[in-house]
Amino acid sequence: MHTVKEAAQITGLTEHAIRFYTDKGLVPSVQRNENNIRLFDEESINWLHGIKCLKQSGMPIEVIKMYIDLCLEGDSTIPQRYTLMMAHKEAALAKLEEAKLHVAHLEEKTVLYQAILENRSPDTTNPANWGRIQHMHGDVFYKASRTV
Repeated sequence: MHTVKEAAQITGLTEHAIRFYTDKGLVPSVQRNENNIRLFDEESINWLHGIKCLKQSGMPIEVIKMYIDLCLEGDSTIPQRYTLMMAHKEAALAKLEEAKLHVAHLEEKTVLYQAILENRSPDTTNPANWGRIQHMHGDVFYKASRTV
């Protein structure tokens, strides 16, 4: 049996994370001694490794809990676990596409900053300057959105 500190050393998780995961019910085989101290056997360590793997994929705690509950039900839930993984993969791909848009926007901004630094463009990045330069660079500014 391992303490939280030992489990942290074995898994590479922090002690805080291990306590959090056990409090969320993600380590079904965790035990407690007479002093209510968490104790981890090899199965508990395996659950922690599994949680770490899922967390590293960006999976939210709520979905990890669903996955663990399905695992506890046995092999009959493999199709549901597959569906859960596919949904998580699709969500990750959507976030990747969003991140690509963010990078593209930042690329445009860094090109603009380079032009400003080289005195080829006025500083259109500072809202304090917008009132006096808006007529020069109207295409750079956000249009006020109308609420319906």
